[in-house]
Order: sequence, then C-alpha cells, then structure tokens
Amino acid sequence: MKKLSTSEKIYIANSKIAKAGRGVFAKGVLKKGDVIERCPVIEIPKNDISNLGESILINYYFYFGPRKQKLAIALGFGSLYNHSYNPNATYKTKSEDKRIDFIAIKNIQKNEEITVNYNFGNPLDNSPLWIKNIPPLA
Repeated sequence: MKKLSTSEKIYIANSKIAKAGRGVFAKGVLKKGDVIERCPVIEIPKNDISNLGESILINYYFYFGPRKQKLAIALGFGSLYNHSYNPNATYKTKSEDKRIDFIAIKNIQKNEEITVNYNFGNPLDNSPLWIKNIPPLA
C-alpha cells in the first residue's frame, strides 16, 4: 500500500447548509485541480450490508469498486463532505488503492465549505440523489 498522510488543507466546522450538520472547509485557498484529501476506505463486507439500512452509516457510505458493486466508508474527512448540485470539488474512487480522492474542480476560497455532488462525484448530474432511492447491490 502507498503511504497516505492527512491533509493539512481542510478543517471541520458547522455547515451553513440547512440540516447538514458538520462540513469540510478550506484552511486556505485551493486551486482548481488541487488534491484536497486522499481518504483510505473501509469496505463493508457483503454480510454486513443487510443491516446497513438500519444504521446511521447509511448516510455516510460510498459505492465503491470498478462497477460500483461494493460499499465503503471513507476515513479522514471523506464521509463528511456535504452535497451540492453546484459543487466546488469532486471525488474519484481508487479501488486498487482502497481510497477516495477529493479534488477541487473550481478555485475554493479560505473558509469556504467544500462540497461534492453525491451522484457518483459527477458535478453535472442533477438527477435525484441516489441515497433517496438506494439501488440494490449486485
């Protein structure tokens, strides 16, 4: 496994998004294309998935794997980035390295909240959120 270190570019604070709770914010200016954070993941075993809907973790997982056939919880601040249909960042899953990378898609100002589109990190996908209609896993 490659070495991963924590990001010194971000911090957690109360989000200004209604009912969002905490959010991830920029400590300083981030430029478009900057890697904000590399988060290792914990893959959720298939035998644990059946209970996931009854857990608070349902709000924090990512679809993972080459065909999005697995679930994973991102460590670091990864599972705390809030959703926006006009995000300033995206995420890329790296199955082979068991991590998720968060990347700025716009310049982000100091103390600005960093948001991603929950629709598989696609900043242009304005369809209803997958979490509202969770598809079955293969």
